[in-house]
Amino acid sequence: MIWDSWRDFFAMGGYALYVWGSVLVVFACMAGESLLVWRRFTAVRKQLRQAGARRRHGPAAPASAGSKSATVGSGTVGSKT
Repeated sequence: MIWDSWRDFFAMGGYALYVWGSVLVVFACMAGESLLVWRRFTAVRKQLRQAGARRRHGPAAPASAGSKSATVGSGTVGSKT
């Protein structure tokens, strides 16, 4: 199809609403998909960094590392009772 002017091009032979609406939906879907991929990429990258940090620094210390007694089985170790 050959258009005589830009106005004819944008009118799309009377089907502008359908044509440009479809173009808008496609670009919105592509932008949304790109956003979702980027968010997933950053989440995975964060998980990998955390896993690498745990591997380098060892497991995290228990919350009660400062106390002198630790519970083992049903009894305590290291405390005088």
